Amino acid sequence: MNVFKIIIFIMMVMMSIKSHAIDVYEFDNVQQEELYQQLTKELRCLVCQNQNLADSDAGLAKDLKDQVAAFVKAGQDAETIKTYMIDRYGDFVNYDPPMNASTLFLWFSPLLVFLIGGIILFINIRKRQHG
Repeated sequence: MNVFKIIIFIMMVMMSIKSHAIDVYEFDNVQQEELYQQLTKELRCLVCQNQNLADSDAGLAKDLKDQVAAFVKAGQDAETIKTYMIDRYGDFVNYDPPMNASTLFLWFSPLLVFLIGGIILFINIRKRQHG
């Protein structure tokens, strides 16, 4: 009966281990492979929020990586591929979004939070000194 428990334990451990598939793409030259690596690090996974495509295991990220690889193999340059992705998925897909009307809050919210925190701190210090 102990052997049976051991076998079940081993099977449960093996089933709980997450297997990671490695995406392998065949490129015509080293420049294409480097371009693919660069783009998958510069483009954000739309599902994972704070991961790039290269680090993401999400299904949508796999689809986007396939799409990037197809564009690279077709001879598209980095700017064309990024423009396509941004046009299709919005500025969020880019880790370095441009400054425009729709991203102003994204760019200036840290400064706004810092200023509000400074004002609150200044008011609290003044209250303690005078109160």
